[in-house]
Amino acid sequence: MAAAELISSDTVTTSTHGAVAPAWHTALVLFVLLGFSVLGAHLQHLTAHGRSPDYLAVIAMEWVLVAFIWFGLSRRGIPMRDLVGGSWPHPAAFFRDLGIAVAFVLLVGGAVLNGLGYLLKATPPKAMHELFPQTLIEMILWVVMSWTAGFCEEVIFRGYLSRQFAAWTKSAIGGIVLQGIVFGLAHGYQGWKLMSLIAFYGMCFGMLARWRRSLRPGMLAHGLQDTAGGLLARFLMH
Repeated sequence: MAAAELISSDTVTTSTHGAVAPAWHTALVLFVLLGFSVLGAHLQHLTAHGRSPDYLAVIAMEWVLVAFIWFGLSRRGIPMRDLVGGSWPHPAAFFRDLGIAVAFVLLVGGAVLNGLGYLLKATPPKAMHELFPQTLIEMILWVVMSWTAGFCEEVIFRGYLSRQFAAWTKSAIGGIVLQGIVFGLAHGYQGWKLMSLIAFYGMCFGMLARWRRSLRPGMLAHGLQDTAGGLLARFLMH
């Protein structure tokens, strides 16, 4: 990614990067995101019914938020595909984005983030180990939840919130930074050190989306990382 290109195109033009929904709509989205984060920080242990209901609840909540965002977009005549951007007109286009996604996960999610985590001495809270799937059904639901997050969270943060914040600050960089901060705050159950790393990672996802003019590589990267993280953790714990 060329930094000069990102900086030179920082100023937002209202014709292509205007707000995609009213302010009240965004306020409700932020209220739900941060409300669930606060709740998760206080209720770090899973319910007595096991992990599956928790996975299903996360899946449902994220799709409801995306549906609400779609509602906000439709009021301004903006199709969801405009928020996602890009296209896969042929297999080569998909594999190009997949290659970018894998490289992003390995370099940024692996090398950079792990290096920063080591410097900050950031370790996941013990309760997080209980989140990982154990049974076959839980592993299947984990994969579904991971790819739900890959699509929905990229739409919510790198698509919707990034556009809204960019329009309000009149700066693409402002949009990337603010959505990253909210992304970190939305993971309250992981503690402040990991929240800081997640905020930084969210900004990197934002720069990836800005560079590619598409959420598609980020969606693939997000889904792959969440899937691999949960399944690898499940097998490493045994």
